Amino acid sequence: MFRRTLLTTAGAALATPAIFRRAWAADAPGVTATEIKIGNTDPYSGPASAYGAIGRGLTAFFTRLNENGGIDGRKVNFISYDDGYSPPKTVEQTRRLVEQDGVAFTLNALGTPTQSAVQRYMNQKKVPQIFVSSGADKWSNTKEFPWTIGWQPSYRTSGQIFAKYIQANKPDGKIAVLFQNDDFGKDYLLGLKDVLGDKFAKMVVIQSSYEVTDPTIDSQAVAMKSSGADVLVSAATPKFAAQIIRKIYDLDWHPMHLVTDVSISVGAVINPAGPERATGLIAASYLKDNADPQWDNDPGMTEWRGFMKKYMPDAELSDSNYPYAYGVATSCMQLLKQCGSDFSRDNIMAQAKNLATHQPPTLIPGCVVGTSATNSHPIRHLHMQRWNGTRWELFGNIIEGAGT
Repeated sequence: MFRRTLLTTAGAALATPAIFRRAWAADAPGVTATEIKIGNTDPYSGPASAYGAIGRGLTAFFTRLNENGGIDGRKVNFISYDDGYSPPKTVEQTRRLVEQDGVAFTLNALGTPTQSAVQRYMNQKKVPQIFVSSGADKWSNTKEFPWTIGWQPSYRTSGQIFAKYIQANKPDGKIAVLFQNDDFGKDYLLGLKDVLGDKFAKMVVIQSSYEVTDPTIDSQAVAMKSSGADVLVSAATPKFAAQIIRKIYDLDWHPMHLVTDVSISVGAVINPAGPERATGLIAASYLKDNADPQWDNDPGMTEWRGFMKKYMPDAELSDSNYPYAYGVATSCMQLLKQCGSDFSRDNIMAQAKNLATHQPPTLIPGCVVGTSATNSHPIRHLHMQRWNGTRWELFGNIIEGAGT
């Protein structure tokens, strides 16, 4: 069984009065005078194992933090288990983190289906489920699930931003929406409706869904072209995003094409589709791309590259999971600093819902992180980018989601 754990020293505890240690155990599970336990599940194996880079990046970040004294005099014991992207395994490993390891909270545990499987459990146990690694909009439902919050822009927020961009650049456009028939795809429809309002029914001339088990989306592409649409929003995962890019090119249909940020990988989407076929493709992003020359001398990316060179020298710098992990960890440090010396679960969650606005080094300037009583989406700003035939180029201004 895979376990990635960052151990801490505990010598100072010998000099701490027993009554003080017991108080911490009672009032702040996972916290002692010398340690804060943080839990995580990631797919280090299985079909989504590429995302294991996030867990490795977080581990390296806390290694550096501990070498520099930890947080409030405490070292971080980061415990990350492999769940293979399997919901039953996630349930097992999460219960282990909570009931055996006694973590204070979980951080950036990955996956919509996997974290959905433990969301009710975490809320019943009143264990903070911090910065879930998924763009599902459900993590912002803090009224029903007060112990859960996301981090990255939600798919619904991305849909809102696409709608704002369409309104500004093609206000009379006829929109076709290709969407995966699950929470992921439907969040994009909700985001479009949030902004378009009464105009949604008029502007969206066709909604074409697909199942993840479908072999192709060829028939959907033909139907959408026949609708007369001149704007296409593709809320599709990489396999189907590559297919739709290739198919509409072959059909000689050239709408304004906007694609979700989960499907902008050059290796997984652009190259299989054909870089020349993707020219003009539009997406929205919040992370700096290490391959983009504009960040060559950027202070934030210089800091990140120095970190990677020292703590993860064999890692692939083109893997966007590493800048992502660095951004998450930076926000975690902001959260813990706001806690002061009160690391009770109540206060951890309270600070997560009132997170001071900050700019992690690996995020595009203006794509800030912050929450409040009226904003449970930590990142609501995205920057538009266009595929120029060889790489992604940022253009225009930062766009903010409409909120929900």
